Amino acid sequence: MPPDYPDIMRRAPFEAYVLSLPATTLVRQWRDDSVAKIGGRIFCLLDKDPGEVWLKVSDLAYPLLTELEGIRPAPYFARAGWVAISAESPLTEDEIKAYIARAHRLVAARLTRKIQRSLGLETLFDGAAF
Repeated sequence: MPPDYPDIMRRAPFEAYVLSLPATTLVRQWRDDSVAKIGGRIFCLLDKDPGEVWLKVSDLAYPLLTELEGIRPAPYFARAGWVAISAESPLTEDEIKAYIARAHRLVAARLTRKIQRSLGLETLFDGAAF
């Protein structure tokens, strides 16, 4: 039986959600994947429609998430702390959205202050640790 994909794993809802995050741009790359970027850096993508959500996670979350069924190290991106979340994962749509928002913050926090300022993100961080 094919998996029941949450809306966030479908192109239109995925793209609408990532574009709601500050300073996000969206491109179609590789095999027509929906790739979300901030400051030119990728923070998540939708691999196929419907498909897996690939995203950057924290060093603490990576080993915990990859122990769950339906979540694996993301091909090509795993060494940078990325996971691929499939429809078989136990995560709810709201939890996946929270991980996407966290990926956005993780990648944005690594941008230079100059780029953060140019994107209007200085108030997003304001010296806070993420």
